Amino acid sequence: MHLEEKTVSSREIFKGKVFTVTEDIALLENNTQVTREVVHHNGGVTVIPITDSNEIIMVKQFRYAGQRVLLEIPAGKLEKGESHYDCGKRELLEETGCTCKEYKYLGEIMPTPAYVSEVIHMYIAEGLEYSQQDLDDDEFLDIVRIPLEKAYEMVLNGEITDAKTQIGVLKAYCLKK
Repeated sequence: MHLEEKTVSSREIFKGKVFTVTEDIALLENNTQVTREVVHHNGGVTVIPITDSNEIIMVKQFRYAGQRVLLEIPAGKLEKGESHYDCGKRELLEETGCTCKEYKYLGEIMPTPAYVSEVIHMYIAEGLEYSQQDLDDDEFLDIVRIPLEKAYEMVLNGEITDAKTQIGVLKAYCLKK
C-alpha cells in the first residue's frame, strides 16, 4: 500500500439535502490511524456554452456560503442515477434557455479533494439554439455574454473567482486558440 489510506471505520455525522458528512478512521501506510472528516456529494456538471460570436454565456448568481454574487458558467448537481451528459444538457437549458448541436466532454475536476468527494464533469457546448430559461423555484440568476478573450483576461486578473469557471474558461480558450 503506497500513498493510500485504508478506511477502518466510517460514521455518518450529518445527512443533508445536498451532501452527507462522515467521520472516518483511516489507516496510513505507516500503520498510524487518523481521523478524516469527509463531505460526500453526488457530483455535478458544468457547461461552457460558446456562441457563434465566440462569447461564453455565463450566469451571475448570489452564492450564500461565499456571501457574494459570482460570475459562473452554467452548472448543476447530479441527481442519483443521472448521467453527467443528461445533467449537463438539463442544466444548460434550465439556466440559459439553450440547447446545442455539439456537446463535447472535457473531462472532470475535483474542486476540493482534501475533504470533499465531489467530482464535476465538464462539457463545451456549441451550435447553440435559444429558447427560454426554466429555473428552479429557488434559483435566481442573470445571463451574461462575455467574449471568450475577455473572460480569459478576467480569469487571469482575478475578476472570475469560481474555480470551475476559471478552469472551464481556460480550457475553452485553449481549445479555441
